[in-house]
Amino acid sequence: MPLSDHEQQMLDEMEKQLSDDPQFASSMRKAESAGRFSTRNIALGLLIAIVGLALVLVGVSLNQLAAVSIIVGIIGFIMMCTGVYVVFSKRPGEPKGGDSSGSDAGERSSSYMRKLEQQWEDRRRGDEQR
Repeated sequence: MPLSDHEQQMLDEMEKQLSDDPQFASSMRKAESAGRFSTRNIALGLLIAIVGLALVLVGVSLNQLAAVSIIVGIIGFIMMCTGVYVVFSKRPGEPKGGDSSGSDAGERSSSYMRKLEQQWEDRRRGDEQR
């Protein structure tokens, strides 16, 4: 379903406003690189959490030695929390601020973004000439 003239004009205005805002572009780059998780961290964290859950269950099932069962349960709970922390932690060595300058992956991502921006500008120029 094609856009009406009014909708097309509003879309063009929004595109122009977004392309004129350099802070928006930089914030989008930071947001893009901020959400990367490591498969290794996910697997390791899940393994730690499962072992912790097993320790909690063992602690609950030990009914003869109350002090030992409490200690085993607490250790299991701490392991479960550690496992969840490891799952949600970022890749090792990744900068906290999302600045990936100097690394090969960052340079590839940056050149990719430059290429996309260039294609966008070429497309806009082509539409303006029509």
